[in-house]
Amino acid sequence: MPVSPAAPRARVSALAVDGVLEVSLAGTWKITEPRPSWREVRGTLDPARVRLRVDQVEQWDSSLLLFLFGVQQWCRATGAHCDPDALPEKIRRLLAQLASSHETSVPFDRTENFLITVGRATQDVLVKARAISHFVGECVLSAGRLVRRPGAFRWHDCLVEMQQCGAMALPIVGLISFLVGVTLAYTGALVLRQYGGDIFVADLIGLAMVREMGAMLTGVVLAGRTGAAFAATLGNMQANEEIDALETLGIPAVNFLVLPRLLALGVMLPLLALYADACGILGGMAVSRGLLAISPTAYWIELQTIVSLSDVLVGVIKAVAFGLIVGLAGCLRGLQAERSAAGVGQAATSAVVTAILFIIVADAVFAVLFNIVGL
Repeated sequence: MPVSPAAPRARVSALAVDGVLEVSLAGTWKITEPRPSWREVRGTLDPARVRLRVDQVEQWDSSLLLFLFGVQQWCRATGAHCDPDALPEKIRRLLAQLASSHETSVPFDRTENFLITVGRATQDVLVKARAISHFVGECVLSAGRLVRRPGAFRWHDCLVEMQQCGAMALPIVGLISFLVGVTLAYTGALVLRQYGGDIFVADLIGLAMVREMGAMLTGVVLAGRTGAAFAATLGNMQANEEIDALETLGIPAVNFLVLPRLLALGVMLPLLALYADACGILGGMAVSRGLLAISPTAYWIELQTIVSLSDVLVGVIKAVAFGLIVGLAGCLRGLQAERSAAGVGQAATSAVVTAILFIIVADAVFAVLFNIVGL
């Protein structure tokens, strides 16, 4: 819309109070009109903090953004703190986009108080924790609705996901577990054969695979394989506004997209963990036969003396928890993805990191709990 001749020109006023330079913008800012210079506005002042305000701006375009960006760049170069909190959210967002497209080697502003930095980091952690708890709560409520009305659940989608995250993952899980069993057997043989305890390699392999390594390896493999795929799929749907369309039609995304994937991983990961246990034990058996001259029969008998049903139950419980963690991390990051191709990639990466982190934390918690209950 053209500006009337009576429209006031762009102007800037600066007032220094206690080391803080209050910069107030007013008037009409147009790229076709001359705009004030930050050097002239600042003059000889060298403030430690600059606070920006645009309360009296009537109309503006990119001319206003260029002036504010110039102020921010000067603050970054001189080490002064630029406070844009009084600016409208739209202007702050556009300034952030402009700054990201003009990345330079200018040092970052380090003048903020340490307590402010810690407070903002704590606030960010609390916001993320609230988002995770909210998502987990929605999944629990959706699972309750599944129990009450199983006929409304999309079982076909769940079976398809079971095939993708279960049967299709057998080769990679089997290969990695077999090689881990071989590695553990070689490592144990280096110590045990010095004391004539070669046969106890079976004990080492059996307990390590059944209680820890089987579930852990399967969880990590599926975090990189299936969790990232979940995040990428849902992130792409988010970018294409398909999830918004579902919500507009009254179809909750958690019921339609998340719950089938969670159920598929919760069922298939324990089965894959048992398969990984068997492959790891076979790898240890192969090394024991070739390196230590232990027959498969002796290996199996010794394995049965140390591995009990409670050990297998421990591994299965961990595998169920790890499967739910991988599914929750993948679906959560996918639903939180930005609506762009870069956002989809970031969501996949974040899903893998989140899943592995929580798997390790959960494994440590399980170790303490099982020690308390005597398992």
